[in-house]
Amino acid sequence: MDFSIPRHVETIAHRVRQFVDDEAIPVETDLLRSGADLDLETVQDLRARAKAAELWAPTMPKKWGGLGLNMQEIVPVFEAAGRSLLGPLAIHCAAPDEGNMHLLHNWASAEQVARYLVPLARGETFSAFSMTEPPPGAGSDPRMIQTRAVRDGDDWVINGHKWLTTNGEIADFFIVMAVTDPDAHPYQGCTQFLAPRDTPGIHIRRDVPVMGAKDFGGHVEITYDDVRLPASAILGEAGKGFMLAQSRLGPARLTHCMRWTGIAQRALEIAADYAAGREAFGGALTGHQSIQWMLADSDMELKMGRLLVQEAAWRLAQGEQARVETSIAKVQVSEIVGRVLDRCVQICGGSGIARDLPLSGWYEKARAFRIYDGASEVHRMVVARDVIKRYGADNRS
Repeated sequence: MDFSIPRHVETIAHRVRQFVDDEAIPVETDLLRSGADLDLETVQDLRARAKAAELWAPTMPKKWGGLGLNMQEIVPVFEAAGRSLLGPLAIHCAAPDEGNMHLLHNWASAEQVARYLVPLARGETFSAFSMTEPPPGAGSDPRMIQTRAVRDGDDWVINGHKWLTTNGEIADFFIVMAVTDPDAHPYQGCTQFLAPRDTPGIHIRRDVPVMGAKDFGGHVEITYDDVRLPASAILGEAGKGFMLAQSRLGPARLTHCMRWTGIAQRALEIAADYAAGREAFGGALTGHQSIQWMLADSDMELKMGRLLVQEAAWRLAQGEQARVETSIAKVQVSEIVGRVLDRCVQICGGSGIARDLPLSGWYEKARAFRIYDGASEVHRMVVARDVIKRYGADNRS
């Protein structure tokens, strides 16, 4: 395995970090001080600056204004962007648009590329991936999808109930997962549909309040009531919805890891700087072993997390599915990030829980990382199945 970073990628990552420091973090600081929510005008202003700096859409082809980087090359770039929650939004590598662009790039027809992907890649539109459902529908087990799409002549009619659809408040179109053949095996019975926001029957019921401050774009609850779509709205092929979902979610789990590693790294820097300048019990906090160990454990764990991400990214870049490797990275990095942020809040004490620093907001937001794109328990199940397959009783030598 070769985890070396090409010179041109190092240059891009450095420039992204500088952009985040100079452009995104000052806006982040202003929002912290004012308590205001991030609005569309601010996002579009940051995006205009990113385009002017030629730091736009790292994963998209250059013909659409992107940087054309592959899965392995984006690792340091996404981490640099992730140093602020505004960074990925600014350079157009934030969820869910980044994952949706990947999905469309791989599976959309020529007509769908022109209608949906190109405007999305250029930042002219927003998108949402509508799969998760409230109980008793699909959560961690997507085989429990209740939403149905029924053939009616040349059209499909969708009825269902979804929630926690990220970006739903601003999405110009939705990628909707629905059961099209209830008699088929669950992995062959679902289909993904591209549904423009203004399609009759799409009803945004509410933005679901979640832990921490409001996220840009929201996490909405939606009902699909007799939503009629033509057969040309099918993404990929009918019955291939689960396969397409896996092709999207595997890399998306890894890009979450890259972005959150950036947050955790910056948190560690904030905590170390605070500890060096804060005196208590006869000296700087950095002179106390308890603080030193928290800083050391955080740095060591982040290094281990990066290696897991790099291995999984390398395997994906070689054309492997890397399901086990992405599951391992998702579990470990999501839990490492939580521990690092917890230590950093502890080191900074009252300043750590105050909104003057971004630590407490990150701490709240990071908790969901262990749930979305597959809960840690589900990924542990994936890894366990692989272990049993390799070393179980039937494989003893």
